[in-house]
Amino acid sequence: MRSLAVLLLAAALVWAAPLLGLAIAGLPIGERLGFPPRTHFVLQPAFDWRAFALLSLPAIGALILYWRALAGARPVAVDARKARFPAWGWLGLALLAGSWLLAWREGAVAPEWRRHVFTPLWLGYILFMNGLAFRRGGRSLLTHRTRWLVALFPASAGFWWLFEHLNQFVGNWYYAGIQADTDWDYFLQATLPFSTVLPAAASTWAWLRGFRRIEGMNLPPLQGRPAWAWFALLAGILALICVGIWPEVLFPALWLAPLLVLAGLQPLLSGESAFAPLERGDWRPLLQPALAALICGLCWEMWNYGSVAKWHYSIPYVQRFPIFEMPLLGYAGYLPFGIECCLVMDLVARIVERRSVWPLIAPEAGPA
Repeated sequence: MRSLAVLLLAAALVWAAPLLGLAIAGLPIGERLGFPPRTHFVLQPAFDWRAFALLSLPAIGALILYWRALAGARPVAVDARKARFPAWGWLGLALLAGSWLLAWREGAVAPEWRRHVFTPLWLGYILFMNGLAFRRGGRSLLTHRTRWLVALFPASAGFWWLFEHLNQFVGNWYYAGIQADTDWDYFLQATLPFSTVLPAAASTWAWLRGFRRIEGMNLPPLQGRPAWAWFALLAGILALICVGIWPEVLFPALWLAPLLVLAGLQPLLSGESAFAPLERGDWRPLLQPALAALICGLCWEMWNYGSVAKWHYSIPYVQRFPIFEMPLLGYAGYLPFGIECCLVMDLVARIVERRSVWPLIAPEAGPA
Protein backbone atom coordinates (compact mmCIF):
# COMPACT_ATOMS: atom_id res chain seq x y z
CA MET A 1 0.00 0.00 0.00
CA ARG A 2 2.86 2.38 0.73
CA SER A 3 4.38 1.74 -2.69
CA LEU A 4 1.01 2.31 -4.33
CA ALA A 5 0.70 5.56 -2.39
CA VAL A 6 4.11 6.67 -3.68
CA LEU A 7 3.09 5.98 -7.28
CA LEU A 8 -0.25 7.76 -7.02
CA LEU A 9 1.05 10.78 -5.11
CA ALA A 10 4.05 11.16 -7.43
CA ALA A 11 1.75 11.05 -10.47
CA ALA A 12 -0.55 13.66 -8.90
CA LEU A 13 2.33 16.01 -8.05
CA VAL A 14 3.97 15.68 -11.47
CA TRP A 15 0.61 16.28 -13.17
CA ALA A 16 -0.36 19.28 -11.04
CA ALA A 17 2.93 21.15 -10.57
CA PRO A 18 3.26 22.64 -14.09
CA LEU A 19 -0.42 23.64 -13.98
CA LEU A 20 0.38 25.58 -10.82
CA GLY A 21 3.19 27.24 -12.75
CA LEU A 22 0.73 28.36 -15.43
CA ALA A 23 -1.58 29.75 -12.76
CA ILE A 24 1.28 31.68 -11.14
CA ALA A 25 2.20 33.13 -14.52
CA GLY A 26 -1.41 34.18 -15.07
CA LEU A 27 -1.84 31.86 -18.06
CA PRO A 28 -4.98 29.78 -18.76
CA ILE A 29 -4.87 26.15 -17.68
CA GLY A 30 -8.09 24.87 -19.21
CA GLU A 31 -6.53 23.69 -22.46
CA ARG A 32 -4.05 21.57 -20.49
CA LEU A 33 -6.77 19.68 -18.64
CA GLY A 34 -8.19 17.70 -21.55
CA PHE A 35 -7.60 14.00 -21.95
CA PRO A 36 -6.05 12.46 -23.89
CA PRO A 37 -3.45 15.21 -24.30
CA ARG A 38 -2.64 15.94 -27.92
CA THR A 39 0.51 17.80 -28.79
CA HIS A 40 1.17 19.77 -31.97
CA PHE A 41 4.15 21.33 -33.65
CA VAL A 42 5.57 24.26 -31.69
CA LEU A 43 8.05 26.65 -33.29
CA GLN A 44 10.99 26.71 -30.89
CA PRO A 45 13.98 29.09 -30.56
CA ALA A 46 16.73 28.45 -33.10
CA PHE A 47 19.88 26.42 -32.48
CA ASP A 48 22.37 28.13 -30.18
CA TRP A 49 25.96 26.93 -29.71
CA ARG A 50 26.21 28.35 -26.18
CA ALA A 51 23.11 26.49 -25.03
CA PHE A 52 24.30 23.36 -26.81
CA ALA A 53 27.65 23.52 -25.02
CA LEU A 54 26.05 24.16 -21.64
CA LEU A 55 23.54 21.35 -21.98
CA SER A 56 26.30 19.01 -23.16
CA LEU A 57 28.04 19.20 -19.79
CA PRO A 58 25.70 16.76 -17.96
CA ALA A 59 25.99 14.32 -20.87
CA ILE A 60 29.79 14.54 -20.73
CA GLY A 61 29.64 14.02 -16.97
CA ALA A 62 27.54 10.90 -17.48
CA LEU A 63 30.05 9.52 -20.00
CA ILE A 64 32.88 10.09 -17.53
CA LEU A 65 30.88 8.35 -14.80
CA TYR A 66 30.31 5.30 -17.00
CA TRP A 67 33.98 5.29 -18.03
CA ARG A 68 35.05 5.28 -14.39
CA ALA A 69 32.53 2.58 -13.49
CA LEU A 70 33.63 0.31 -16.34
CA ALA A 71 37.34 1.03 -15.86
CA GLY A 72 37.06 0.09 -12.20
CA ALA A 73 34.79 -2.88 -12.84
CA ARG A 74 35.50 -6.07 -11.01
CA PRO A 75 34.17 -8.65 -13.47
CA VAL A 76 31.91 -11.00 -11.58
CA ALA A 77 31.08 -14.60 -12.30
CA VAL A 78 27.66 -14.22 -13.90
CA ASP A 79 25.42 -17.25 -14.00
CA ALA A 80 26.79 -19.54 -16.67
CA ARG A 81 23.87 -21.91 -16.86
CA LYS A 82 23.56 -21.77 -20.62
CA ALA A 83 20.26 -22.80 -22.15
CA ARG A 84 18.96 -23.24 -25.63
CA PHE A 85 17.48 -20.17 -27.19
CA PRO A 86 13.76 -20.71 -26.52
CA ALA A 87 11.11 -21.15 -29.18
CA TRP A 88 9.26 -18.10 -27.91
CA GLY A 89 12.47 -16.11 -28.40
CA TRP A 90 12.51 -17.11 -32.07
CA LEU A 91 8.83 -16.14 -32.24
CA GLY A 92 9.77 -12.73 -30.86
CA LEU A 93 12.52 -12.31 -33.43
CA ALA A 94 10.14 -13.25 -36.24
CA LEU A 95 7.50 -10.83 -34.92
CA LEU A 96 10.10 -8.07 -34.64
CA ALA A 97 11.51 -8.63 -38.13
CA GLY A 98 8.08 -8.98 -39.76
CA SER A 99 6.71 -5.88 -38.07
CA TRP A 100 9.83 -3.90 -38.98
CA LEU A 101 9.42 -4.92 -42.61
CA LEU A 102 5.75 -3.91 -42.64
CA ALA A 103 6.51 -0.63 -40.85
CA TRP A 104 9.11 0.51 -43.37
CA ARG A 105 8.12 -1.17 -46.64
CA GLU A 106 5.67 0.99 -48.52
CA GLY A 107 3.06 -1.02 -50.36
CA ALA A 108 3.52 -4.21 -48.32
CA VAL A 109 0.20 -3.59 -46.60
CA ALA A 110 -2.31 -0.77 -46.62
CA PRO A 111 -1.25 2.39 -44.73
CA GLU A 112 -4.05 1.94 -42.18
CA TRP A 113 -2.41 -1.35 -41.16
CA ARG A 114 1.14 0.01 -41.21
CA ARG A 115 0.12 2.63 -38.64
CA HIS A 116 -0.40 -0.07 -36.02
CA VAL A 117 2.71 -2.26 -36.33
CA PHE A 118 4.75 -0.41 -33.70
CA THR A 119 3.14 -2.40 -30.88
CA PRO A 120 3.79 -5.89 -32.31
CA LEU A 121 7.31 -4.77 -33.20
CA TRP A 122 8.03 -3.96 -29.56
CA LEU A 123 6.28 -7.06 -28.30
CA GLY A 124 8.66 -8.98 -30.55
CA TYR A 125 11.58 -7.03 -29.09
CA ILE A 126 10.50 -7.86 -25.53
CA LEU A 127 10.21 -11.56 -26.31
CA PHE A 128 13.56 -11.55 -28.12
CA MET A 129 15.42 -9.78 -25.30
CA ASN A 130 13.96 -12.21 -22.78
CA GLY A 131 15.12 -15.01 -25.04
CA LEU A 132 18.66 -13.60 -25.08
CA ALA A 133 18.67 -13.34 -21.27
CA PHE A 134 17.34 -16.91 -20.98
CA ARG A 135 19.98 -18.19 -23.41
CA ARG A 136 22.78 -16.56 -21.42
CA GLY A 137 21.78 -17.54 -17.88
CA GLY A 138 18.80 -19.90 -17.95
CA ARG A 139 16.45 -17.26 -16.52
CA SER A 140 14.45 -14.35 -17.83
CA LEU A 141 11.78 -11.97 -16.63
CA LEU A 142 9.23 -13.79 -18.75
CA THR A 143 9.95 -17.15 -17.10
CA HIS A 144 10.97 -16.11 -13.58
CA ARG A 145 9.18 -12.82 -12.84
CA THR A 146 6.15 -13.23 -15.05
CA ARG A 147 3.62 -11.41 -12.85
CA TRP A 148 5.89 -8.41 -12.52
CA LEU A 149 6.61 -8.25 -16.25
CA VAL A 150 2.90 -8.43 -17.07
CA ALA A 151 2.09 -5.76 -14.47
CA LEU A 152 4.59 -3.42 -16.13
CA PHE A 153 2.40 -3.14 -19.25
CA PRO A 154 -0.51 -1.20 -17.68
CA ALA A 155 1.91 0.70 -15.45
CA SER A 156 3.87 1.70 -18.55
CA ALA A 157 0.80 3.07 -20.28
CA GLY A 158 -0.04 5.35 -17.37
CA PHE A 159 3.62 6.27 -16.97
CA TRP A 160 3.97 7.51 -20.54
CA TRP A 161 0.61 9.27 -20.63
CA LEU A 162 1.99 11.40 -17.81
CA PHE A 163 4.89 12.43 -20.06
CA GLU A 164 2.38 13.25 -22.80
CA HIS A 165 0.74 15.60 -20.31
CA LEU A 166 4.10 17.23 -19.51
CA ASN A 167 4.90 17.62 -23.19
CA GLN A 168 1.90 19.93 -23.53
CA PHE A 169 3.94 22.53 -21.65
CA VAL A 170 7.24 22.22 -23.55
CA GLY A 171 6.11 20.99 -26.99
CA ASN A 172 9.29 18.98 -27.59
CA TRP A 173 7.69 16.29 -29.75
CA TYR A 174 4.59 15.86 -31.85
CA TYR A 175 2.99 13.05 -33.85
CA ALA A 176 2.26 12.68 -37.54
CA GLY A 177 0.54 10.05 -39.66
CA ILE A 178 -2.10 9.23 -37.04
CA GLN A 179 -5.73 8.94 -38.04
CA ALA A 180 -8.09 9.16 -35.07
CA ASP A 181 -11.52 10.69 -35.41
CA THR A 182 -12.32 10.65 -31.70
CA ASP A 183 -10.43 11.00 -28.44
CA TRP A 184 -11.29 7.40 -27.58
CA ASP A 185 -9.80 6.18 -30.86
CA TYR A 186 -6.65 8.25 -30.26
CA PHE A 187 -6.39 6.94 -26.69
CA LEU A 188 -6.55 3.29 -27.81
CA GLN A 189 -4.07 3.78 -30.65
CA ALA A 190 -1.57 5.47 -28.34
CA THR A 191 -2.01 3.37 -25.19
CA LEU A 192 -0.99 0.09 -26.83
CA PRO A 193 2.52 1.22 -27.85
CA PHE A 194 2.88 3.24 -24.64
CA SER A 195 2.33 0.02 -22.67
CA THR A 196 5.52 -1.54 -24.05
CA VAL A 197 7.97 1.09 -22.72
CA LEU A 198 8.65 -0.29 -19.23
CA PRO A 199 8.63 -3.98 -20.26
CA ALA A 200 11.15 -3.21 -23.01
CA ALA A 201 13.44 -1.31 -20.64
CA ALA A 202 13.19 -4.05 -17.98
CA SER A 203 13.90 -6.82 -20.49
CA THR A 204 16.93 -4.97 -21.86
CA TRP A 205 18.20 -4.44 -18.32
CA ALA A 206 17.89 -8.16 -17.58
CA TRP A 207 19.90 -8.95 -20.71
CA LEU A 208 22.64 -6.46 -19.79
CA ARG A 209 23.13 -8.19 -16.45
CA GLY A 210 24.57 -11.17 -18.31
CA PHE A 211 27.72 -9.22 -19.23
CA ARG A 212 30.48 -9.64 -16.65
CA ARG A 213 31.96 -6.15 -16.93
CA ILE A 214 28.58 -4.40 -16.84
CA GLU A 215 27.56 -6.53 -13.89
CA GLY A 216 30.84 -5.69 -12.16
CA MET A 217 30.71 -1.88 -12.55
CA ASN A 218 32.23 -0.27 -9.50
CA LEU A 219 32.16 3.24 -8.01
CA PRO A 220 32.76 4.59 -4.49
CA PRO A 221 29.87 4.36 -2.01
CA LEU A 222 27.44 7.26 -1.89
CA GLN A 223 26.08 7.74 1.60
CA GLY A 224 22.48 8.88 1.77
CA ARG A 225 21.09 11.47 4.16
CA PRO A 226 17.44 11.83 5.24
CA ALA A 227 17.48 15.47 4.17
CA TRP A 228 18.33 14.45 0.61
CA ALA A 229 14.87 12.96 0.13
CA TRP A 230 13.19 16.22 1.12
CA PHE A 231 15.58 18.20 -1.06
CA ALA A 232 14.90 15.96 -4.09
CA LEU A 233 11.13 16.12 -3.61
CA LEU A 234 10.98 19.90 -3.22
CA ALA A 235 13.47 20.51 -6.03
CA GLY A 236 11.46 18.28 -8.38
CA ILE A 237 8.17 20.01 -7.58
CA LEU A 238 9.74 23.47 -7.93
CA ALA A 239 11.33 22.54 -11.26
CA LEU A 240 7.98 21.36 -12.64
CA ILE A 241 6.27 24.54 -11.45
CA CYS A 242 8.93 26.55 -13.27
CA VAL A 243 8.44 24.45 -16.43
CA GLY A 244 4.93 25.89 -16.61
CA ILE A 245 6.40 29.41 -16.45
CA TRP A 246 9.61 29.14 -18.54
CA PRO A 247 9.19 26.03 -20.74
CA GLU A 248 11.69 27.11 -23.41
CA VAL A 249 14.50 27.36 -20.85
CA LEU A 250 13.65 24.53 -18.47
CA PHE A 251 12.55 21.84 -20.91
CA PRO A 252 15.29 19.42 -19.63
CA ALA A 253 13.40 19.34 -16.32
CA LEU A 254 10.78 17.26 -18.14
CA TRP A 255 13.11 14.26 -17.61
CA LEU A 256 14.86 15.25 -14.40
CA ALA A 257 12.05 16.59 -12.21
CA PRO A 258 9.82 13.45 -12.15
CA LEU A 259 12.92 11.48 -11.20
CA LEU A 260 13.54 13.79 -8.24
CA VAL A 261 9.91 13.56 -7.12
CA LEU A 262 9.94 9.75 -7.21
CA ALA A 263 13.37 9.49 -5.59
CA GLY A 264 12.25 11.79 -2.78
CA LEU A 265 8.83 10.31 -2.14
CA GLN A 266 9.83 6.65 -1.96
CA PRO A 267 12.02 6.85 1.17
CA LEU A 268 9.77 9.47 2.79
CA LEU A 269 6.57 7.46 2.46
CA SER A 270 7.84 3.88 2.54
CA GLY A 271 11.15 4.13 4.39
CA GLU A 272 12.83 2.24 1.54
CA SER A 273 14.71 3.30 -1.56
CA ALA A 274 15.61 1.60 -4.82
CA PHE A 275 18.98 3.38 -4.53
CA ALA A 276 19.93 1.89 -1.16
CA PRO A 277 22.65 -0.29 -2.79
CA LEU A 278 24.59 2.89 -3.67
CA GLU A 279 25.48 3.23 0.02
CA ARG A 280 27.64 0.10 -0.25
CA GLY A 281 29.16 1.11 -3.59
CA ASP A 282 26.74 -0.89 -5.76
CA TRP A 283 25.74 1.54 -8.50
CA ARG A 284 24.19 -1.07 -10.77
CA PRO A 285 20.55 -0.15 -9.93
CA LEU A 286 21.31 3.34 -11.28
CA LEU A 287 23.79 2.79 -14.12
CA GLN A 288 22.32 -0.36 -15.67
CA PRO A 289 18.70 0.82 -16.22
CA ALA A 290 19.99 4.12 -17.60
CA LEU A 291 22.08 2.20 -20.14
CA ALA A 292 19.13 -0.09 -20.90
CA ALA A 293 16.93 2.94 -21.64
CA LEU A 294 19.59 4.38 -23.96
CA ILE A 295 19.71 1.10 -25.91
CA CYS A 296 15.91 1.09 -26.13
CA GLY A 297 16.02 4.75 -27.13
CA LEU A 298 18.25 4.02 -30.10
CA CYS A 299 15.81 1.31 -31.19
CA TRP A 300 12.76 3.53 -30.59
CA GLU A 301 14.25 6.29 -32.74
CA MET A 302 15.45 3.90 -35.44
CA TRP A 303 12.13 2.12 -35.86
CA ASN A 304 10.24 5.37 -35.66
CA TYR A 305 12.28 6.81 -38.53
CA GLY A 306 10.62 4.87 -41.34
CA SER A 307 7.16 4.38 -39.83
CA VAL A 308 3.91 5.86 -41.10
CA ALA A 309 2.62 6.89 -37.67
CA LYS A 310 5.61 8.54 -36.04
CA TRP A 311 6.86 11.37 -33.87
CA HIS A 312 9.04 14.36 -34.71
CA TYR A 313 11.05 16.65 -32.43
CA SER A 314 11.09 20.40 -31.98
CA ILE A 315 13.54 21.19 -29.17
CA PRO A 316 14.76 24.68 -28.23
CA TYR A 317 18.41 25.61 -28.86
CA VAL A 318 19.72 22.07 -29.59
CA GLN A 319 17.74 20.95 -32.65
CA ARG A 320 20.74 19.83 -34.70
CA PHE A 321 22.85 16.74 -35.55
CA PRO A 322 19.92 14.31 -35.77
CA ILE A 323 20.36 10.58 -35.41
CA PHE A 324 17.13 9.36 -36.98
CA GLU A 325 14.53 11.89 -35.80
CA MET A 326 16.22 12.68 -32.48
CA PRO A 327 18.79 15.51 -32.20
CA LEU A 328 22.11 14.20 -30.87
CA LEU A 329 21.90 15.84 -27.46
CA GLY A 330 18.37 14.55 -26.97
CA TYR A 331 19.73 11.04 -26.41
CA ALA A 332 21.14 12.22 -23.09
CA GLY A 333 17.57 12.38 -21.82
CA TYR A 334 17.31 8.60 -22.01
CA LEU A 335 19.74 8.26 -19.10
CA PRO A 336 17.58 9.93 -16.41
CA PHE A 337 14.54 8.42 -18.09
CA GLY A 338 15.99 4.94 -17.50
CA ILE A 339 16.46 5.74 -13.81
CA GLU A 340 12.83 6.92 -13.64
CA CYS A 341 11.84 3.62 -15.22
CA CYS A 342 13.83 1.82 -12.53
CA LEU A 343 11.98 3.64 -9.75
CA VAL A 344 8.57 2.91 -11.23
CA MET A 345 9.54 -0.71 -11.86
CA ASP A 346 10.70 -1.02 -8.26
CA LEU A 347 7.41 0.30 -6.91
CA VAL A 348 5.43 -2.05 -9.17
CA ALA A 349 7.55 -4.97 -7.96
CA ARG A 350 6.83 -4.09 -4.34
CA ILE A 351 3.10 -3.97 -5.12
CA VAL A 352 2.75 -7.21 -7.10
CA GLU A 353 5.56 -9.30 -5.57
CA ARG A 354 6.13 -7.62 -2.19
CA ARG A 355 9.85 -7.35 -2.90
CA SER A 356 12.22 -4.85 -4.51
CA VAL A 357 13.26 -4.81 -8.12
CA TRP A 358 16.86 -5.54 -7.12
CA PRO A 359 18.31 -7.97 -7.88
CA LEU A 360 16.46 -8.00 -11.17
CA ILE A 361 16.43 -11.78 -11.35
CA ALA A 362 17.51 -13.38 -8.09
CA PRO A 363 19.48 -16.61 -8.55
CA GLU A 364 17.06 -18.48 -6.32
CA ALA A 365 13.98 -17.10 -8.06
CA GLY A 366 11.63 -19.62 -9.57
CA PRO A 367 8.83 -19.06 -12.08
CA ALA A 368 6.31 -16.51 -10.89
